[in-house]
Amino acid sequence: MLHEYIFQRQTVRQLAKKHGKSRNWIRNELKQTQTTRSEIAPQPVVVIADVTFFGRSFGICVFRSPSMRKNLYFREVQHESNEVYLHGKNVLEASGFTIKAIVLDGRPGVRQLFSHIPVQMCHFHQKQIITRYLTNNPKLEAGRELKLLTTTLCKTNEKDFTDVLDAWYGKWSSFLQEKTIDPFTRRWHYTHKRLRSAHRSLRVNLPYLFTYQKYPDLNIPNTTNSLDGSFSRLKELVNIHRGLKKEMKDKIIGEILGK
Repeated sequence: MLHEYIFQRQTVRQLAKKHGKSRNWIRNELKQTQTTRSEIAPQPVVVIADVTFFGRSFGICVFRSPSMRKNLYFREVQHESNEVYLHGKNVLEASGFTIKAIVLDGRPGVRQLFSHIPVQMCHFHQKQIITRYLTNNPKLEAGRELKLLTTTLCKTNEKDFTDVLDAWYGKWSSFLQEKTIDPFTRRWHYTHKRLRSAHRSLRVNLPYLFTYQKYPDLNIPNTTNSLDGSFSRLKELVNIHRGLKKEMKDKIIGEILGK
């Protein structure tokens, strides 16, 4: 019945009619039903790790194996932090898993937790960062060129990308150094701060953008798309049943992620 409620998107009213029971009986059955979870033997794995939020202080951290299409670890969190990822890492390793490589969304502190293994920065998240700084339609020519450069991430390699990024910086370095002085305080700031931030993001993340090409035998994904798709389905199924108490919402999330 829990499977019908979640995956067949049946409401309590529909289940009551289908099974010839009262709505309260259906609710009680759903409440008492235990969630199931796939058993996965500990083994060496490449994982994708990320956090998704359902509200300001209710999120889920998930470590997923893209090759198995299985979630190896998930836990409710109130905020995204290094400790959240460290806990997932420790739980998996304590269970016997060996993390061979990991794909992350770009949080610098989290990368340090996995400095002993290959770390891949998600290309999609890198593009999102650039868009956040430059918008979808940059007004400045330098911004348009940098955004266009970022679209080539999936089609190039580290050397060629670095060469083009260096060439872009060489062309616009003086422009990036332009300063604006406040006429009242006489303090200055860089005129093109967001453009500078976008460029700095690419520079900082560059060592992690092409990890997947350096270890072809590991089959490391270059995005977190496998997990992002799982998150989209999770939210879609949870949102069908609005107004749920937290206990029931937790059960639904556990049942979906545990499959």
